[in-house]
Amino acid sequence: MAGQKEQRVEAVERALSVLDAFDDANPKLTLNELAQRTGLYPSTILRLSASLERFGYLFREADGRFRLGSSLYRLGNQYQRAFNLADYVRPTLKELVESTQETAAFYIKDGNRRICLYRHHAERIFRHYLEEGAALSLDKGATARILVAFSGEPGLFYDDIREKGYYISLGERDPDTGAIGVPVFGVGNALVGAIGLTVQMQRFTAEAQSSHLSVLTQAAAELSRKLGAHEPLVRAARR
Repeated sequence: MAGQKEQRVEAVERALSVLDAFDDANPKLTLNELAQRTGLYPSTILRLSASLERFGYLFREADGRFRLGSSLYRLGNQYQRAFNLADYVRPTLKELVESTQETAAFYIKDGNRRICLYRHHAERIFRHYLEEGAALSLDKGATARILVAFSGEPGLFYDDIREKGYYISLGERDPDTGAIGVPVFGVGNALVGAIGLTVQMQRFTAEAQSSHLSVLTQAAAELSRKLGAHEPLVRAARR
């Protein structure tokens, strides 16, 4: 939580960095390759690998190369059985509304449309209202542009969105409302969805846009990390 001093255990972080060094293109790594990828000394990796092997998180083959161990497969299955996207997204939306006093929503891409998967309404008399589960087009709106851009749509327009990492719409779908959208990533920095704020145009001043964008970007980055993404998030997605 904000205001609390961050607690870190260096040995644990080093061990996790060894596990994070593996990817689809490099399922097996030598000691030197692990050292290059983690920045750790080979002697340090050997000490860490002994504990990781003992608990089944790492395995060293006869030729000396390392690969991930079977304990990670077991944990992965447990994670999948327990995973519920709403458990991560809904608290983020609630915090966004409390911070900005504007309605926040999370969208996913479904073919040629976007689905409002989760939504948290601001406590305002006049507000933009939309039910969860509503399907909208992908040709208008901040989160729509984000979903299309980070799904790989070519063109200078979408290149610019990917470069900036956000999109601000001014009355695109509704002339009385504006919106800000940013991407949310998951494991492997794959696009999970888009999170956005909807604001009445009379309140959507340049100052409000800047302030809301800062809050939204930070919230999306934190949500992405919780979903398994690695920094830098937007830069990795542009490649």
